[in-house]
Amino acid sequence: MASSTDVKPLQDKVAIVTGVSSPVGIGAAVARRLAGSGARLVLAADAPPDPIAQECAALLGDPKAVVPLTADLGDASAVAAMVAEAEKRFGRIDMLVNNAAVRVNRAFGDFTLAEFDTAVAVNLRAPFLASQGVLPSMRRQGGGRIVHIASQLGSVAYQTRTIYGMTKAALIHLTKSMALELAPHNIQVNAVSPGPIATQPTLDRVQHDPEEAARRLEYVPMGRYGRPEEIGEVVHWLLTTDASFLTGHDLIVDGGYTIH
Repeated sequence: MASSTDVKPLQDKVAIVTGVSSPVGIGAAVARRLAGSGARLVLAADAPPDPIAQECAALLGDPKAVVPLTADLGDASAVAAMVAEAEKRFGRIDMLVNNAAVRVNRAFGDFTLAEFDTAVAVNLRAPFLASQGVLPSMRRQGGGRIVHIASQLGSVAYQTRTIYGMTKAALIHLTKSMALELAPHNIQVNAVSPGPIATQPTLDRVQHDPEEAARRLEYVPMGRYGRPEEIGEVVHWLLTTDASFLTGHDLIVDGGYTIH
């Protein structure tokens, strides 16, 4: 018989994590960390997240404890189907991590309306709808945790990032508004705003333009890119009882970038 010390912090909890397509990404790092802590998972991405799901299932020692879904989260019906699948497979939803996002880097005058609409649909509408979707389950269980992955660019401006920063600023405000309204239901809502993180797109940009990468690091007092796993640790903490009195907060994890 396992002792109380053998029980993992998120043992038997159920989490939905979106944006888990890249093995070298924040979504994958979050998924691995939650699996290592005992959480059962529904992993959603616009490309099949099967390899990451297999890693997480191995950590849990149970292939049925992880459900990979391919979903276009810019589509409202896909978001609803994701939530319904989690309920069907596990009968409950304890945690939601809204990580899926799209980013187009372009001069302000060159953005298209289609790019604007896609960014709003994935970066803002999808978290809004997913959060609404999990509410019945969380209320029924007497509480839950929601974490939105925002960005430091929701707080500071950066050239060519207008639409991305706009949606992340709105997501931070959504976090605070949801936290205020859902606190009486014991549902905690927080945001994590990463700074420069060594995800695959970032690594690709570093290789393509090392001079620009070096210039960007000049604004990071810690002098390096963060690791996806460092964001995973912060998200994990927010989902545990260690963060039981924290809601409505935007936790900036950027190596000091926004100190300037």
